Amino acid sequence: MNLFQAFILGIVEGLTEFLPVSSTGHLTIVSDLLGLDITSAEVTAFTAVIQIGAILAVLIYFWGDISRLFVAWIRGLRSAEKRTAPDYRMAWLVILGSMPIVVIGFLGRDLVKGPLRSLWWVAGALIVWGAVMLYAEKVAKQNRPETELNLKDVLLIGTAQSLALIPGVSRSGATISVGLMRGLTRVTATRLSFLLGIPALIGAGIYELPSALGEGVGWGPLLVGTVVSFVVAYAAVAWLMKFVSGHKITVFVWYRWALGAVLIVALAAGWIGATGAST
Repeated sequence: MNLFQAFILGIVEGLTEFLPVSSTGHLTIVSDLLGLDITSAEVTAFTAVIQIGAILAVLIYFWGDISRLFVAWIRGLRSAEKRTAPDYRMAWLVILGSMPIVVIGFLGRDLVKGPLRSLWWVAGALIVWGAVMLYAEKVAKQNRPETELNLKDVLLIGTAQSLALIPGVSRSGATISVGLMRGLTRVTATRLSFLLGIPALIGAGIYELPSALGEGVGWGPLLVGTVVSFVVAYAAVAWLMKFVSGHKITVFVWYRWALGAVLIVALAAGWIGATGAST
């Protein structure tokens, strides 16, 4: 992988990581168009590592919230009196909601790195989960704020986050959709999506870093991809938080369906390969 390819993939990662359009799906598509083998361990590890740049953008954007929850959690561990604080409870909900993807991701790591790295899977997931997002908006009541979050909510949303291991589903699309189905406000569902993504993406990046270096990616492309993804992701997060406060996520459904349809046509016509370089 050269620096130009790393730069382009960094832009794609930062732009799509937190939008409900599937960063993994877009990275798979663009990697294929750049002539990379999308089933190779090198590409899989690289795309996981540069997610760290995107998650750093979330850490900075939500630093006030994150530091407040962390301090409340530490205080609660030390004092029974502090355990009644809403932030202590919220911190535990985020931790517990992050558990499903750790377990499912570990158990399904070989499947994710192999058979699912196909553009046919990406196309299908873009279309199918787009329908789920449309349904979520249709049934959304949005009558439950963040203060009404419970353990069942975060476990269901955390499990939905695990579905994003399938390229094309979208981590934010999955978590926001399930949050809406649970009656959460769109802003609450989106904020929770970001908070749950922090441990998941950092863990994946750290886990894949030795693999990326071992596959010969090199520090240069990794640094370029990570820095670029950070800059672009920060702008994307700021935009999305403003957008969801007054708009439905259905606008992304039409994009997902259009991209999925184009991808199916391109694959069927042989213009691009399902798992290899473009033709």
